Amino acid sequence: MRNIICIKWGNKFGASYVNRLYKMVDKHMPKPYRFVCFTDDGTGLMDGVEVRDLPEFVENKNIPDRGWRKLSLFNEKLADLEGTALFLDLDVVIKEDLTPFFEVEGDFLIVKDWDFQNDIIGNSSVFRFEIGKHPDVLENFYKLGNSICDTYRNEQAYLSYEMQKKGILKYWDKSWCVSFKRHCLWPFPINFFRVPKEPKDVKILVFHGRPTPEQAYKGYCGKGGFRYVKPTKWLQKYGDFQ
Repeated sequence: MRNIICIKWGNKFGASYVNRLYKMVDKHMPKPYRFVCFTDDGTGLMDGVEVRDLPEFVENKNIPDRGWRKLSLFNEKLADLEGTALFLDLDVVIKEDLTPFFEVEGDFLIVKDWDFQNDIIGNSSVFRFEIGKHPDVLENFYKLGNSICDTYRNEQAYLSYEMQKKGILKYWDKSWCVSFKRHCLWPFPINFFRVPKEPKDVKILVFHGRPTPEQAYKGYCGKGGFRYVKPTKWLQKYGDFQ
């Protein structure tokens, strides 16, 4: 069984994000597969989404919340799941078949982060791992305590280096997952006049920071206009954006 998982906690993302992600997955993933959402609030999630409680995680109040809870997915037991899991952030946009993400060889695969070309850091919007095989990743996080922030900016940097130490860090083909911010937006001042480029022959469009998919769809102005985004209506072909 191929497991596709996501995680939702707090109030940053509502049920609509999970439902939209599920519909995109269902369109681009042949059955059988499981779509599982780990959450503290399953209200409003549609049929087809398997709802599970958030994995056990001992929160450190001294560490800024930058997605560290994702590390809870590396508990030795992850609900009733077994085998291989493909994790997807709630704000990705799926454009093509997801099957290749399960076919490429490797114990751990992640997006190579576009902002750290000279570093090994990955972007954890899309990663694949073997369930229950890496509890040491979470255990080492607890052992480091507050000092983890002295070395690692966020959870994806820590995760990348942990998997590198284990000798299993591997990246997806760079054409599979591209950044909306880095690959679709025109430079200033062209961004004021042209709709963001629609990338061809990519499988997943990753949104990180601003704009969010909804902001891009409606149009967005950030950083004094330098990150102005004309309404990007072509996103509607891939998800139900409003």
